[in-house]
Amino acid sequence: MYLLCETPVIEDYLVESEEVNYCHITIKEKAEELYAGSLNEIDFVKRAFSFVRDSIAHSWDIQSSRITCNASEVLHFGEGICYAKSNLLCAILRSKGVPTGFCYQRLTLGDTPDTGYCIHALNAVYLQAIGKWIRLDARGNKAGVHAEFSLTEEKLAFPIRHEYGEIDYLHIYASPNPKTIQSLKQSTDGISTYLHGLPSTL
Repeated sequence: MYLLCETPVIEDYLVESEEVNYCHITIKEKAEELYAGSLNEIDFVKRAFSFVRDSIAHSWDIQSSRITCNASEVLHFGEGICYAKSNLLCAILRSKGVPTGFCYQRLTLGDTPDTGYCIHALNAVYLQAIGKWIRLDARGNKAGVHAEFSLTEEKLAFPIRHEYGEIDYLHIYASPNPKTIQSLKQSTDGISTYLHGLPSTL
């Protein structure tokens, strides 16, 4: 598997934006807390990933109608869907100078193709210590979902079932996909959005 960067300029993966608002005081404080307790770059990335995966609830898992988008919102409310959680992980890591991007998969919304498709978001992180990008999925674990931090073999939340028309996009984007952000900003109810408002294509 070979990941393709959207841009060869590594600094593009350190940019602050409305969604990745890492200069917000709460993001800076959380990043500093995680960084201060870390042994090195890799340990910091692992701690940040574990925090977003385990301490920030996936809104669908807790059946919440709240919608969060910007990293600071996700941190404040402690919840979000994958689009929002990937914004938060990106912000925490970028705030400490770790290049971080966005990756996507096309998955069935339910267990079979007849349920329709949705775009799922995760992150890619460039680790200077090993000189390569790795993908991390901080969606949040539950029964049947076991995403882990790994430097070698990817351990993402969802296996791709090609026979179901699912797709693993191997590009690393510097910014969140506009369709994913639009789906959050135009919505008023998280549960309805998750069932009927997620984009099915990039």
